[in-house]
Order: sequence, then C-alpha cells, then structure tokens
Amino acid sequence: MIKGFIFDLDGVITDTAEQHYLAWKRLADAMGWHFDREINEQLRGVSRMASLEIIADHNNVQVDDPTMMQWAAEKNEQYVRALDEVTADDFLPGAKELLTHLKREGFKVALGSSSKNAKKVLQQLGATPFFDAVADGNSVKNSKPAPDIFLYGAKALELKPKECIVFEDAESGIDAAKAGGFYSVGIGPEERVGHADVRFDSMKAATLFEVKSYFKELF
Repeated sequence: MIKGFIFDLDGVITDTAEQHYLAWKRLADAMGWHFDREINEQLRGVSRMASLEIIADHNNVQVDDPTMMQWAAEKNEQYVRALDEVTADDFLPGAKELLTHLKREGFKVALGSSSKNAKKVLQQLGATPFFDAVADGNSVKNSKPAPDIFLYGAKALELKPKECIVFEDAESGIDAAKAGGFYSVGIGPEERVGHADVRFDSMKAATLFEVKSYFKELF
C-alpha cells in the first residue's frame, strides 16, 4: 500500500530553474566560458559540483578541486540572493493543491531534492508545513541518479521504497527512483521522463485522483 510521497523540488513544487540558469550564466560570463540554455538543460536534476564539471568539460577547463569549490560557491551566492525573491505565489500550478490533498488524507510527505538550498526555498514558498521530512543535497553524498536521496527520505518517513511514490521532472531523478525500488511519476515531456511508471505534462495534470487511478491497486 502507498503510504508516502517524495517530491523533487525544482520543476515539481516550484521552478527556480531560471535563477539557477542566470547564476551559472553570470559565472560563465565572468570566466569567459560558453554557456547557454542547451548546456543548462544537461544540469537538470544534477548536483552543483556535477553541474560545474559539465560546464567545465564543455569548455575544456581543468583545474584543481579547491578552485572548483570556489567557483561553485560563487555560483551559489548568486543563486541564494535570487531566492529572496521567491514567494508563495511561486508554487507551480497544481503543486500546492496536491500537497494539501495529501496532508488532508494523512499521507506522509518528504522532499527529495539535490539542492543544498531546498529548505530555504520551502521557507520562501511557505511550504515547510507540508513536509514531514526533507532530504536534500546536505543529506547524502551521492546525488541522482543514485537512489540515496530518496532512500534517505523514505527512511525518515519510516517507510519502505515500495510504499512511496516519487514525483520527478528529471531523467536522472526517475533513474534514481527506479534504482531505489520506488514507484515513479514523471512530470514533463516523454523524451525526458517517459520511463517513469506514469507521466504527466504538468503538475496541474498530476492530481491525486489521477495518480490514484493509475496506481489503484496500491491504494
């Protein structure tokens, strides 16, 4: 039986992708690197350091780890400043409604995000009360597509993977859910999350009624 839900943050609950893009773009411009939205798409669901490695590889940049960490910190400072502008109006359509229904029906809910700023985003949204547990980039060492972050979230909820449904908008996130033995709901296009158990174009379409209809034998 399904007893819990685990949600990615960016692209599922809210969308700070533009803030991420602009922060990376400022760093890249300052360094004289090439960075555009096509490269940015490769960073979806990827940790900060792994994202920086993708950008550096694309620009044939090789430096020592301390320098990489410094650059990642600079990007994060830009991003965190931008998060101050996030408000309760920045829930993706359908996300707050779904979280409200889940809490009303007594399901356990966790966040499973690679972001180390996830708690800050939840606070800005006013979404913290919806979540019984938060698994973020500070919780585990291995980021998606490793299943660690979802396993951490399930453990915090005191549930088994097969008792949880994961909502994800990234290919690596669906891979992580599958690797951990979770049921999965993909949010986004077929080419990105079509390998999820069920896929919706948007959170607005992924209502609790629709999810229950698909996984009806598990409720």
